[in-house]
Amino acid sequence: MNIDELQAQAQQDLQEIGDTFMPFGKYGPQHYPPNGLPLYELPVEYLGWFAGKGGFPKGRLGQLLQMVYQMKVDGSDLIFDRFRNARGGRIPLRKSAPRNYQFDRGG
Repeated sequence: MNIDELQAQAQQDLQEIGDTFMPFGKYGPQHYPPNGLPLYELPVEYLGWFAGKGGFPKGRLGQLLQMVYQMKVDGSDLIFDRFRNARGGRIPLRKSAPRNYQFDRGG
C-alpha cells in the first residue's frame, strides 16, 4: 500500500467511525435512543474494558471500536470534533440532576 492508499483508507475509516453508533449495551439504543451513542463519544474507560477484559466484538464493529480506543488513548480525541460540531456538540453522558436553589433559613 502506498501513502495515498493509506490516507484514503484512514479517511474512510474515520468517516465510518463518524457514521456508526453503538448498537448494544450501556451506550446502545435502549439508553440513547434512537440509534445509540456515536462510537467516537464512548468513554475511554468503557472502551478500555473491551481492550482489557471483555475483548472487542468480532467484525468491523470491533475494528472500529479498537481504532476509537487507540485514538483516545493516544490523545487524538480532537479528531472527532468535526463530527461533534456537525451534530451540535458533545452528547452528555450523565443525566442532569434537577437543581434546587431553595435554602432553609432556620432560625
